[in-house]
Amino acid sequence: MKLIGSVTSPYVRKVRVVLAEKKLDYVFELENVWSSDTRISASNPLGKVPCLVMEEGSAMYDSRVIAEYLDTLTPVCKLLPANSRDRANVKVWEALADGVGDAAVLAYLERTQRPPELQSQAWIDRQQGKVRNGLRVMSENLGEQPFCMGIHYTLADVAVGCVLGWLSLRFPEIDWRGDYPNLARLFDKLSERASFKDTVPR
Repeated sequence: MKLIGSVTSPYVRKVRVVLAEKKLDYVFELENVWSSDTRISASNPLGKVPCLVMEEGSAMYDSRVIAEYLDTLTPVCKLLPANSRDRANVKVWEALADGVGDAAVLAYLERTQRPPELQSQAWIDRQQGKVRNGLRVMSENLGEQPFCMGIHYTLADVAVGCVLGWLSLRFPEIDWRGDYPNLARLFDKLSERASFKDTVPR
């Protein structure tokens, strides 16, 4: 399998963490989708990463689809519960983490990809409001549990850990550690895992 992506994307990192946890072999192909010579559309018509290219040439996207598929390939470190309600709850956690990432990415792109005179502060504020609300709900739902779903490490933790890492990289001014110590504790615990250590965004 070949994974097309960047080292900074929280969605690509999520897939890389899953691949590491599942002990699956793959080739990592770096791609900058913002470059004028990007070739990502040859594999993903939406022009986004991550994109997983299978051995026979077919492609799979987006990160939620890829992560769910990868979890079926081996029983090592099952990240999605078999129970339908628990599974749905993990997917809700993932959707929440990805939603925080989506809003933060939109704010970041507005701030970095558009000329200052064309930037909309109202748009940035709207997206950052979603980030704040998402972080608050993640903290409330986590409570004092060791992991998002209680005592078991799941895809929910992978998604939350990856988006928190990306916020630290791109929005250091957001003090989510100070505001939500329980998220900080979870993140620090996840950061000790080899899968997270090997995929730190730079």
